[in-house]
Amino acid sequence: MRSQENAGAFTGKVAVVTGAGSGIGAASARRLSGDGARVVAVDSDGAAVEEVVRTLPGEAVAVRADISREEDVEHYIGAAREAFGRTDLHHLNAGVFGTFDRLPDVTADDFDRVLAVNLRGTFLGLRAAFRRYEEQDSGGAVVVTASIASLRGSDDLIAYQASKHGALGLVHGAALYGGPRGVRVNAVAPGLVHTRLFSSGGGAAGGGGDMEQRGTTTPMRRVGTAEEIAGVTAFLLSDDAAYVTGEVVSADGGASVVNTVRPSGGAGAWTPGGTG
Repeated sequence: MRSQENAGAFTGKVAVVTGAGSGIGAASARRLSGDGARVVAVDSDGAAVEEVVRTLPGEAVAVRADISREEDVEHYIGAAREAFGRTDLHHLNAGVFGTFDRLPDVTADDFDRVLAVNLRGTFLGLRAAFRRYEEQDSGGAVVVTASIASLRGSDDLIAYQASKHGALGLVHGAALYGGPRGVRVNAVAPGLVHTRLFSSGGGAAGGGGDMEQRGTTTPMRRVGTAEEIAGVTAFLLSDDAAYVTGEVVSADGGASVVNTVRPSGGAGAWTPGGTG
């Protein structure tokens, strides 16, 4: 539970949160609203994001938008301007998983669809944020939702991994551009977290069905929560992180530091000479 002294950390600020209709985005919207921000909650599922907004403790508006479309990004930025006059904080969180198909079976259309949302959408969101800061003649802070897949590899979710690796390139470049302009850009890299994104994997290995089992392989021996990711996001957006930019903060129960060839990291668990 956060301390009372942080409850008003974002009073007077306007925060845009994409992918706010569920999961990490909804938790982020709740956290920022609870800490005093006026929230512009964005999602491609209009009904879901409207329901989230109805539950927020502070002023908020819901905007239906597809973040991969330039006109939709301009629409949510315009909605923020119309409702609250400005934007100060951005949590660029929206993303899609894509297919669990084997690499030889992934279609170009599947690949393009994932990159359109996760990479193009992040670029468009960053560009829009910087344009708005320039119009306002102000600084600000942006957090991008990366992933443990931004830092590590696996033999599935190829498009997702490519998009999340690419997102870090955007974060690093935007941080360098934003530093002299008073704009900080960071990323949070969640590991296993129960969200609708994971549930979309159904019963596929590596989807939602076996998540609890996979969570036991992390040093903390459990799956994380959306609220825990929202807490890291809130820190990175806050003045407590005023000298932090270009960073990727892993929130994965320690999974990304595991040395898999040591006994504590599961060495010997794979079938010698096998593919699994």
